[in-house]
Amino acid sequence: MGSDRLLVIGAGPAGLEAARLAASLGSQVLVVEKRDVAGGMPIHENYAALTHGFRDAGEAMAELIGAVTSHPNVELRTSTEVTAVEGSVGEFTVTLSSGTGDDTVEAGAIILATGFQHFDPGRETQQYGYYEFPDVITLADAEAMLKAHNFVRPSNGEVPERVAFIQCVGSRDRQIGNEFCSKVCCGISSKQAIEVRQQVPDARVFIFYIDMRMYGYWENEIYWPAQEQYRVNYVKGIVTEILSKNGRLLVRGEDTTMGRPMEVPMDIVVLAVGMEPSLGTRKMAEMLGVATNKYGYIETPHGELDTVATSVPGVFAVGAATGPADLDDSISSAGAAAAKAVALLRGAEVTV
Repeated sequence: MGSDRLLVIGAGPAGLEAARLAASLGSQVLVVEKRDVAGGMPIHENYAALTHGFRDAGEAMAELIGAVTSHPNVELRTSTEVTAVEGSVGEFTVTLSSGTGDDTVEAGAIILATGFQHFDPGRETQQYGYYEFPDVITLADAEAMLKAHNFVRPSNGEVPERVAFIQCVGSRDRQIGNEFCSKVCCGISSKQAIEVRQQVPDARVFIFYIDMRMYGYWENEIYWPAQEQYRVNYVKGIVTEILSKNGRLLVRGEDTTMGRPMEVPMDIVVLAVGMEPSLGTRKMAEMLGVATNKYGYIETPHGELDTVATSVPGVFAVGAATGPADLDDSISSAGAAAAKAVALLRGAEVTV
């Protein structure tokens, strides 16, 4: 007889929401998280405010975590990894490893919520000097500084006078194989630019971009307010290198609107690094035999208008495990996966 338990791998926003909804529908849910705390990237990377609505990220995630941990149908195990999976839909046998040893659990269906990792800006090229200059940081670094209300130059602790954001670092780049747009970077940079101006009102903030990609309501919620209310300067151009000169960073490139070279001094340069499949996503896909696309994300049958099924019956994928996604995308896909998984556990026919 098959198991009626749902296993959710990953306790980020998508995994937590999938677990909450499945539990609310009456299923027994086990959530496994390799880190020692739940919450995924918003907690692990110290998100300050959510890009959509500027709500405090810690507060929002605390509510979601609380809804899961307080539900009687959910068991959450942190500091635990999946090390082996056997069986098939309805009868998966999963080996879990933690600090207290190994054990096995049965599950009828699995939801992969293994998320993403940020592109390493020093992996392929050193043109931006990420590992060379301490004042060259990433969006994740800036987010943590903004959360602490301490947006200063890492090199000397001084408040910056000039701050630059550089878009599409590790995204839309055929040379490194990341030909896709990471979807959220333009919005996050604009959100952070607003926060920089709020916390450091005298700073001049610039965003260097190929083209801005604001989708949905971000156009009016973030993009125009950044320019009109906070005087953020958007410069259409390409940055080719960053140098150190007279104690500041020298940003060199081309202003493509004006068709001329540019050379501007900055105190902090923020690299808008894109998304890549997490190590957990790659490991789980290989372990379960789930098909991935050429970028390493889990493949879903979009041609059948299904955004959460995988090539393995009984295994579903949500959030950024299937490709670049924002929090709204992740929560929405979690709902779809939870409904399909619960239907499957109850014997309903689910097309995969």
